[in-house]
Amino acid sequence: MSTDYQQAREALGIRLRELRLSAPDGRLTGTALARRLGWSNSKVSKLELGRQTATPEDLQAWAEACGQPALYEELRARLAGFESHIRSWRRQLVGGHKPVQDAHNEAQAGSKVLHAWESSWIVGVLQTPDYARAVLTRSAERHKSPLDIEEAVRARMKRQELLYSGGRKYHVILWEPVLRSLVCPPSMLIAQLDRLSGVIGMDTVELGIVPLTAALKTPPGLGFWIYDDRQVVTETWHAELWLDDSDSIALYLRIWNSLRESAVYGADAHNVINAARRSVNPL
Repeated sequence: MSTDYQQAREALGIRLRELRLSAPDGRLTGTALARRLGWSNSKVSKLELGRQTATPEDLQAWAEACGQPALYEELRARLAGFESHIRSWRRQLVGGHKPVQDAHNEAQAGSKVLHAWESSWIVGVLQTPDYARAVLTRSAERHKSPLDIEEAVRARMKRQELLYSGGRKYHVILWEPVLRSLVCPPSMLIAQLDRLSGVIGMDTVELGIVPLTAALKTPPGLGFWIYDDRQVVTETWHAELWLDDSDSIALYLRIWNSLRESAVYGADAHNVINAARRSVNPL
C-alpha cells in the first residue's frame, strides 16, 4: 500500500476520532460507539488508526452514531479523494467487470497519446474476443466477482473502435513471454497472435516487442498505461493505481523509454510473433 494512501487513511481515522470525542450529547468512548453501531471494538479501533479502509456505509453510520449526520459528506469526500488513486478490485468489481471496462474506455477515449507496457497479457485494446473472454473469466474467478463476462467482453471490444477513429496514437510494448503464455487454449492464442501481426503497420499503433534475448536496463515489472503524460494506470493483485502526480508520471515515462530501447519493431516484431506462433503450434 502506498505511503500517500496510508497517510490519507490515517488522516481519515483522526477525523473519525474527532467526531467521536465531540459528539453533541457528550464524548463517546470507543466501546460506547461500537455498542451503538453493533460493531466490534476492534473495528472502531482499526478505522481510527487507519488500519482498515472505511466503506461509505461505515462513514454514514459513524456520523449518525456520533450525532453529526451532516458531516457524512465531508467524510465521504475524504474517502473518495484517496480511493480515486487506489481502486481496490474488491470495491470495483462489486458491480461486475463491465463498469471497469467502461472506465478504461472513457480514459482512453479522452487521451491522444497513449503509452503502454505489458508483461502479463496482450493489452485489452488489441485483444480478440476469445482471448478477452479467457482473461476476464480468470479475473472473475480470482476475485470471486459477478460473472458479467459477455457484457465486459463487448465493452472491451468497443474500445477497439478508438484504433480506427483517428486522432490518437497508441505506443504499445509487450514482453515476449506474453506471446507464449497459455492464458487461453492454444487455438485462441494463435488467433490472438495473428491479430497482433495485423496491427503492425497501422498508423494509429506502434507495436514493439521486447524479446527474451534482449538486454534489459530495467526489470520487466508490472504493466502500465500512460495517458497524455498526465496520468498513469497500473494494477496489482489487489487494486488498480491511478496516479496523476508529476513525479510518478515522470518515473513511468523513464521506465517506458528504457524498455523501448530493448524493443524491436516492424519486420523484427513480426519475426518474434511468428516464432511464438510456431512454438504454440509447431505444425
